[in-house]
Amino acid sequence: MFDGRDPIYVQIADQIRQDVLRGDLQPEEQVMSTTQYATTFRINPATAAKAFAQLVDDGILYKRRGVGMFVAAGAPDRLRAEGRESFFADVVDPVADQARALGIPLEDVVARLRARTARATTTTTEAEGAAS
Repeated sequence: MFDGRDPIYVQIADQIRQDVLRGDLQPEEQVMSTTQYATTFRINPATAAKAFAQLVDDGILYKRRGVGMFVAAGAPDRLRAEGRESFFADVVDPVADQARALGIPLEDVVARLRARTARATTTTTEAEGAAS
């Protein structure tokens, strides 16, 4: 499971963030303890604790003394807001800069995005219909 380049604690924190974004972990839901993580994934408990501490610092998890760690009430919204900001900074801004450098009008970029989104929506709808 932890085969990326990032340290294991970062991969654990990222996985929990994704679980919250997907709705696999709901606000106020308890998450596995550091001991459970360590046992399940055969890692050092301190590594799991470091991931949890990062998530607490980021406001994604909170600790109930003597009970465990839980997903914070506003965690999904906070993660979406951070993701949107990161998306614009990491994806949209460089695309806009590259389009400007290549002389591509903004209207062409927007039209391409709309066409791509429409195609993806159609493909998803067709796949859902076939699965029924």
